Amino acid sequence: MRMGLSQKELDSELKELVAQSSKTGAIDPSLYVEYEVKRGLRDNTGRGVLTGLTEISDVNGIQANSLGEKIPAEGRLYYRGYSINDLIRGIRNRRFGFEEITYLLLFGELPTESELDNFIDILSSFRRLPDNFIRDVIMKAPSRNMMNSLQQSILTLYSYDDNPDDTSVGNVLKQSLSLIAKMPLLAVYSYHTYRHYHQGQNLVIRNPKSELSLAENLLQMLHPDGQYTQLEAKVLDIALILHAEHGGGNNSTFTTHVVSSTGTDTYSAIAASLGSLKGPKHGGANLKVLQMFADIKKNVHNWDSDEEIRNYLNRILDHQAFDGAGLIYGMGHAVYTLSDPRCVILKEYAKQLSVEKDLQDEYALYEKVEQIGKECMQEKRRLVKPVCANVDFYSGFVYSMLDFPKELFTPIFAVARISGWSAHRLEEIVSGGKIIRPAYKYVGHHRQYISLESREES
Repeated sequence: MRMGLSQKELDSELKELVAQSSKTGAIDPSLYVEYEVKRGLRDNTGRGVLTGLTEISDVNGIQANSLGEKIPAEGRLYYRGYSINDLIRGIRNRRFGFEEITYLLLFGELPTESELDNFIDILSSFRRLPDNFIRDVIMKAPSRNMMNSLQQSILTLYSYDDNPDDTSVGNVLKQSLSLIAKMPLLAVYSYHTYRHYHQGQNLVIRNPKSELSLAENLLQMLHPDGQYTQLEAKVLDIALILHAEHGGGNNSTFTTHVVSSTGTDTYSAIAASLGSLKGPKHGGANLKVLQMFADIKKNVHNWDSDEEIRNYLNRILDHQAFDGAGLIYGMGHAVYTLSDPRCVILKEYAKQLSVEKDLQDEYALYEKVEQIGKECMQEKRRLVKPVCANVDFYSGFVYSMLDFPKELFTPIFAVARISGWSAHRLEEIVSGGKIIRPAYKYVGHHRQYISLESREES
């Protein structure tokens, strides 16, 4: 019988396996062209391959001209047929709107006053965790990444559900409403636990208040003194609305459809969506923007100098500055061309908040980088399609002004997007029926089996 390996031997063996895996795992890029494979489910123009139908939201960045040709246009986003701009204007003079937008996404219609009041009461009744859940689950094995903590908590809630595998519309709706209401608690409590166990800070757990909106509760539970301004709550509410939904083709929502199509439970589906959103190419992008701006502020000494900003952005694009990736983070989008409507709206509120926080100079730097960055990318990359700032460009700045720690940037995205995920899960259940299973082309070689005794050492 072979004995276990020492740590040194294990490291050496794993190193060899990694080398072997790297050598055998690469597909010849030319084969994707030969077999007309749409890598990333996108065609050669970058547009997404049509894989489904939805009535929940519409994302558009092009329009047809008089000749029927598709040309770039100002970005348009619709929730259940309503323009996001009209929806935001509709709540401008009222306090908060995230709950109303969640109702719209789930049920397809804007609620009446009484329907909205009842819906808010329902969410409030779900805004509590099972007895001892914080102690037994959230505090039991605190993670350094809040997205993993959210996944762990969501999956564990399965065990507290009397009927977790029932995928009838009524039961899935009930589960969805419960998770939408609980997500802020899971995110904030996970952060406080992480802060206590990994950073040695005091542990403060503040309960949600039934009379407060979801945005207000997030702020009062997170801030050490439980205080926040009305503008802070309003800006957070707007940010949540803008992140609540973005079509069925984004990675995490597509994941919701794929996993839901198997007939699995709600907790597994949402945990899978969280795993998708965690990736830095998806939900983690705003943190990269914030890190990039920290680097810009450190290296650009005169923020009023367009020339100095332009020179440094060109160095970033030339892989000579920041992280060497050659990317101006927060710039560009797969669908939007001239503008991202979410970015346009959030930028307006970021400006208002920067005045309250006395950060107008920093906001002005963001504006300059946005404009000059577009020009640099067009020149350096010789882009045919216009490039615009996306919602991630300003969202990290907004969250930092709201005193959200960077560990919660992506979880806050999840707190908003679970409304959209839930709507899409229900849509898949109601109108689906087929498991989603795309095809992969085998491009390896068939070989004859060789017995263990006859194999030669390489």
